[in-house]
Amino acid sequence: MTDPTRGSGRRRGGKLARALDAARLLSQIGRDHSTVLDRRFAGFGLTTQQAALLIHASDQPVSPSHLTKVLGTDTAGMTRLVDRLEAKGLLYRRPHAEDRRAILIEITEAGRELVPALPPVFGQATGQLFAGFTSDEIIALDAMFLRMRANLAAAAEQP
Repeated sequence: MTDPTRGSGRRRGGKLARALDAARLLSQIGRDHSTVLDRRFAGFGLTTQQAALLIHASDQPVSPSHLTKVLGTDTAGMTRLVDRLEAKGLLYRRPHAEDRRAILIEITEAGRELVPALPPVFGQATGQLFAGFTSDEIIALDAMFLRMRANLAAAAEQP
């Protein structure tokens, strides 16, 4: 992790230079947050994505395609996640009752026992990430992130 007390190394320059610096910093924050979460979930024998999958599958059986979208992974990544959690005895695959071509992911009793301990880990790490921010600052930041996502979605649609 880089030293957060050091200056951002921002270059003087125009909008593009500042935007590049901000994008680099945003990526670094995401990596740092993931590192913090992965270290904390290691105590449970899980990765951050595995913990998130268990939380999302804890209420009811869910399709892998739904989890792929929620977790932001691809089909191969989802297969690996499910394989690893199944090997740990935390979930299993079962046939879909109405579509025999599909499967559903359901957590086991061991997975159910583990789930209540997982959301607080996300909450603590996120609380630390936003320590010192006001509610208004978080709302403004959220709005900016949504605009960034919309910008990227629009750019993805262009040829």
